[in-house]
Amino acid sequence: MSEQSTIHNSQSAISTVLVTGGAGYVGSALVPKLLGAGYKVRVLDLYWFGEHVLDFVKDNPNLEQIKGDIRDQKLLKKVLPNCDAVIHMACVANDPSFALNPAVSRSINYESFEPLVKISKASGVRRFIYVSTCSVYGVSDVPEVTEEHPLVPITDYNKYKAMCEPILLKEQSPDFTTVVIRPATVCGYSPRQRLDLTVNILTNHAVNKGVITVFGGTQMRPNINIHDITDLYCKLLEMPKEQIGGKIFNAGYQNCTINEIAELVRDVVSKEVPEREQLEITNTPSDDIRSYHISSEKIKRELGFVPKHTIEEAIRELVAAFQNGELPKPLADIRYYNVKAMREMNLK
Repeated sequence: MSEQSTIHNSQSAISTVLVTGGAGYVGSALVPKLLGAGYKVRVLDLYWFGEHVLDFVKDNPNLEQIKGDIRDQKLLKKVLPNCDAVIHMACVANDPSFALNPAVSRSINYESFEPLVKISKASGVRRFIYVSTCSVYGVSDVPEVTEEHPLVPITDYNKYKAMCEPILLKEQSPDFTTVVIRPATVCGYSPRQRLDLTVNILTNHAVNKGVITVFGGTQMRPNINIHDITDLYCKLLEMPKEQIGGKIFNAGYQNCTINEIAELVRDVVSKEVPEREQLEITNTPSDDIRSYHISSEKIKRELGFVPKHTIEEAIRELVAAFQNGELPKPLADIRYYNVKAMREMNLK
């Protein structure tokens, strides 16, 4: 652990962190960072996408993996004591996955949330970081969507993400620091890869199909590299509680249209992948109308958080992972695709 991390930890006295959804796309990139910073980490996850996801750090003595359901309140009462902080990411992620079983999805994403918060507080947890989503804004033509923008979620996934935010913030107290992060769409390589997110989809298709098909194209989407969003969650553990307590922050970097992302993918892949020098972009209609340009000025101004990693870097890392065989069967393996994997699970 660095000297700086040691100082931060001694000030905040945060040593043990529970990460719900720690074997997911962002979680599996976050957990090794937390371990590297010297935290003790408990992962609570159902391991929907494979129990192997964290094998590369499983022998770390500071890692405890718990296969379990966040809806199980008895389990929560066992795992939350002695945790100083919670980073809550576990959910049924994205609209199509949520729609597979709306009742189960609601129970995981919304109905379990207040018990989790209350049990955390009662167990002595002192910091609770909730990962919401920028898609709570729905569709907006405002040039810069700030945290004060009205929430107009257009799907149940977005709606329940939004409904959890005030549940957490009302529990804010001097001994229970709460913060809500609304991340942009995450992109890049992860040990539990998702290939159903915009940048990742287009890169996969460019490399492995030789075509870039854009659905719609004019929709504006905010993006953030997985390196930056995981750095942010680590930073939030170190921040003085007065800086973050009871607050909501957007966390994005590059706002791009889908067409602009496709052009970035074409530029990178055509240079780095043999036989992909000539890539065509084709457009097809889409009923996905979500479009918004978020402002991340508040998190820069108040926390000094400025992303450092670009969409282009995410594309290059994905290209390298495909070329190195780190993502076998990228077009066929359902583990890379939330809705396909969850359809096979028959969630209950």
